[in-house]
Amino acid sequence: MDAKTCLQKLQYVGVLAFATVDASGNPQIRNISAIHYEPDAIYFFTARGKDFCQELLADGRVQILGYTKYKEMIRLSARAVPVPQEEQRGWIDTIFSEQPYLSNVYPGDTRSIGVVFAIRDAQIEYFHLGVHPILRENYTMGRGSLTPKGYMISEHCIGCGTCARHCPQQCISEGLPFVIQQEHCLHCGNCYELCPVKAVRKRGCCDPN
Repeated sequence: MDAKTCLQKLQYVGVLAFATVDASGNPQIRNISAIHYEPDAIYFFTARGKDFCQELLADGRVQILGYTKYKEMIRLSARAVPVPQEEQRGWIDTIFSEQPYLSNVYPGDTRSIGVVFAIRDAQIEYFHLGVHPILRENYTMGRGSLTPKGYMISEHCIGCGTCARHCPQQCISEGLPFVIQQEHCLHCGNCYELCPVKAVRKRGCCDPN
């Protein structure tokens, strides 16, 4: 699995959920299918008058979610930017040629109300619930960066094994400290809640690992 394969899987899903935040800080989600895929980029169409377009122009941050019939979740976190004005018509025509239904939604010249946005830099999360143990991997596209998530076990571990005994995926290996196999971790937080000495910590801003 890699970033390119994740994009191919999203293409097979077809209709994807796009999440943004509006001017009041409220989450907004739309299903979008007017999408064109390149090996290292995604281009998508929306209309200038839509709130979705205004949110993207104001902020640009977006999360895209697809879920396959094989229980694979693919989430892409990125910043969307409108393609240059001189390229808009070409990308609009490309998307309309690949999605014929759009000509019924925006017939003739009405497609000119549209704006095509591009995503070239992104973080991609792949989460497969259809295997045991579950599989979780992270990739980047372009200049995207990875944000650590989940949990880790610090040097305060006393080796009691409480975390391992209560792990749903049995993905914690014995040691001092015990070690969470990140690629199989659910991020459920059971180890975090049950550790008697609070040695389990959330990964992220306070943990370089």
